[in-house]
Amino acid sequence: MSRIGKSPIAIPSGVSVSVNGDVVEVKGPKGTITQDINPDITVKVEDGEVKLERPSEQKKFKAMHGLYRSLINNMIIGVTEGYKKQLELVGVGFKAVASGNILELNLGYSHNVYFAVPSEISVSAETAKGKNPVVTLEGIDKQLIGHVAAEIKKLRKVEPYKGKGIRFLGEQVRKKAGKSAAK
Repeated sequence: MSRIGKSPIAIPSGVSVSVNGDVVEVKGPKGTITQDINPDITVKVEDGEVKLERPSEQKKFKAMHGLYRSLINNMIIGVTEGYKKQLELVGVGFKAVASGNILELNLGYSHNVYFAVPSEISVSAETAKGKNPVVTLEGIDKQLIGHVAAEIKKLRKVEPYKGKGIRFLGEQVRKKAGKSAAK
């Protein structure tokens, strides 16, 4: 991680990075994100670049150096381009409807599942005839989008025999042969 931490982060036009003590704030066209930084790591903004420095060559400082560099880089990408994750619902009768920030999922249970998506993330669901429903999550916080996508995937895990469940778009699932293949 120390090699990652040594490389500076270029600040694109339209993005401002400010450091107030142990908090880094990134403002851009899509919004604002803040991140707490360990006080041992120093963050400097100079000449249109963000540079991070560590106090010594100890292993924990090397790890934090690369971690915080990656987090700040993800924040800059988030406020300029944004992040997007797509989930596919594979199964007969599986449906998804998004109204506001409430996601209503029909996942083959005896009841519909309602999932409240945080307000920082926009959610949409589309169902094309003959294709599996796709739920799209978009926002500026990479960690939050990944967390919400993981929580939605937990609602119906992909089973290994028929491949039914919620998965990322394009994700390959290894299927098991089942009982009949043993003969």
